Amino acid sequence: MTAVRVSARLRAGLPLGFVLRRIAGTAVLLLILSVAVFALLQAAPGDPAQTLLGPRSATPEALSAVRARYHLDSPLAAQYWYWLSDAVRLDLGTSIRTGESVASAIGGRLVLTGQLVGLGLLVALLLGLPLGVLAGLRNRRTTDRAVQSLGVIALSTPAFASGLVLIYVFSLMLGWFPAYGPGEGGDRLTHLVLPGVALGLAVTAVLLKLTRAAVVRELEREHVTFARARGVRERDILLHYVLRGTLVPVLTGVSLVIAYLLAGTVMVEQVFALPGLGSLLVDSVTFRDVPVVQAEALLLAALVCAANLVTDLVQPLLDPRLQTAPAPKAPRPGAPEAAQGPPTPALAGAIEKDGR
Repeated sequence: MTAVRVSARLRAGLPLGFVLRRIAGTAVLLLILSVAVFALLQAAPGDPAQTLLGPRSATPEALSAVRARYHLDSPLAAQYWYWLSDAVRLDLGTSIRTGESVASAIGGRLVLTGQLVGLGLLVALLLGLPLGVLAGLRNRRTTDRAVQSLGVIALSTPAFASGLVLIYVFSLMLGWFPAYGPGEGGDRLTHLVLPGVALGLAVTAVLLKLTRAAVVRELEREHVTFARARGVRERDILLHYVLRGTLVPVLTGVSLVIAYLLAGTVMVEQVFALPGLGSLLVDSVTFRDVPVVQAEALLLAALVCAANLVTDLVQPLLDPRLQTAPAPKAPRPGAPEAAQGPPTPALAGAIEKDGR
């Protein structure tokens, strides 16, 4: 019975047409982003064949072989189609700098970056959500001002600066955590604590602000005022009315935070010497390793789009008001008032009284 209820709720909250529209919109967005990523190769200075050849000798035979391999002698539309077809099959080319497969180079670092982003998101949730609720409940009081000030300080501090402070305090002075390196096996978590905290602090203020604004808005709702008038306990009001109404805006904020976290890994991985996607991107840009840069840009865009798609699909399940329903039809211009529906008994009595 429980599975039947869950299935019915999913069908009611997520109609097939709604899901297909969201997936189609995400696919179109990814297609547009793929065009922008493909343009990286065309925007690179110099001959694209020379760029792909790298530091090797640029003999006419080598240039011809590279042009034939990457279809550089074809029109731009054909080049894009060949590149997109290979990318869909996870054939992202070969790294100019190392000579290994781009898919292998990214796959070996994706796990570490995923763990770092997950830990940073956990830090942001554990700090931003409770502090945002506290600031919203103490709106315009000393606690609210103090919490918002801390959020501004965290938001204004670059991730690399907070990372250096964390290394100095918790690694050099106290010796609690390692200063650099990814670690191995069970030692991985202790190596990622400081990078995760540095990454999470940079986006904590975003969740704090969104949560505070949502709590303040919910506290001013009429149903919250009515619940207090009925004598409902403040704890029940907070759990069943206020926090429930903040789920959708906070979830939207989480999807934005994920994008910030993916971008912030570039600096954090450099500070803590972590061999993740961020450090790979920096090295690839430095050595003009265009295939790797293209693949990472496409991967990051796909991850952000996937996070936004999940958010769009989960929101109607959390808030029934967002579920798709047919809108009421507007009356035709010049239609008689009776076509809009019969008046209610109270309205009919008032009309009869005014007529007398």
